[in-house]
Amino acid sequence: MNTVWHVCSLVVHAHTQNTASVAATVGALPNVEVAVCDSNSGKMAVVLESDSENTLLTHIASIREVAGVLAVSLVYHQLDEQPQGEETP
Repeated sequence: MNTVWHVCSLVVHAHTQNTASVAATVGALPNVEVAVCDSNSGKMAVVLESDSENTLLTHIASIREVAGVLAVSLVYHQLDEQPQGEETP
């Protein structure tokens, strides 16, 4: 049996005065990392990982609802299938 692993990246654009709080809220989600955050532009690169596409979609919807978020754009999505017994990245 194969294990499916999803990785995606987003660009999140927030009001500049809310960038720090948005980054903290987003980064607190499980398997979510704010890789880069620019408080001058309010933009951040976010990486999400999960074994479920529904979990990714739920996290993306949650990020859109964070106070101060202006836009969320999916930039990349990769789906890996690994034979059972191999570890996910």
